[in-house]
Amino acid sequence: MAQFKRSDFSTCDASRPGQPKTVTIPEIIDQIHELILEDSRISAKSIAEQLGISRERDWSIIHEDLDMRRLSAQWVPKCLNADQKPQRCLSSEQLLEFFRRDPNNFLSRLVTMDETWLYHYDPGTKQQSVEWRYSGSPCPKNFRVQKSTGKVLASIFWDQNGILLIDYLSKG
Repeated sequence: MAQFKRSDFSTCDASRPGQPKTVTIPEIIDQIHELILEDSRISAKSIAEQLGISRERDWSIIHEDLDMRRLSAQWVPKCLNADQKPQRCLSSEQLLEFFRRDPNNFLSRLVTMDETWLYHYDPGTKQQSVEWRYSGSPCPKNFRVQKSTGKVLASIFWDQNGILLIDYLSKG
């Protein structure tokens, strides 16, 4: 209001003291991209410290200019090998054929069993698996490969009404 009283009708901003925003330039964006490609688990704080830029500018470049997000790995029970995958498909096709023959009594005639080793181990934390990915990228996966000395084999049998038997096989 004071500007209008002084007959200053300018719509342009006056120059202000302070450092201009020279961080969001293609060279800095490329450097951040290279750092992330070298180590997808690098933290935004580490990137900002290495390049001497603010965390806010770092965040803006990663999320807005590079369109990347941090995604945690998804835990999956096991990684099937080349022989196991076709066997799973064949078993599924056989079950589907049984279902087509008698859909009303399919579940009442089905008893299922599975065995699994129950290991005593400490899985890594979810934070340890976080890494930078592009927005459209699929979630990374972590397979449980770290085994420890303590383990028990559990056999579980069930039908449509629930668990029939859980059997623990002792070691040896």
